[in-house]
Amino acid sequence: MSTYTHESMINHHGPGILSQLAETIHVWRQRYQSRRELARWSERELHDIGISWSDVAYEAEKPFWRA
Repeated sequence: MSTYTHESMINHHGPGILSQLAETIHVWRQRYQSRRELARWSERELHDIGISWSDVAYEAEKPFWRA
């Protein structure tokens, strides 16, 4: 028979893991939105910052979880 104490049942890693998960989801959402916005830029806007359409296509095709 095992006995559990209140202290042994507390998840000491909970807040850290949840905050890391929230931060990861936030980063993924930012990547997704940034890539979609970049794909809508005009040729002139891309030229102004030195990015080609092939660069945009490469970046836009990446899944949101890939940096």
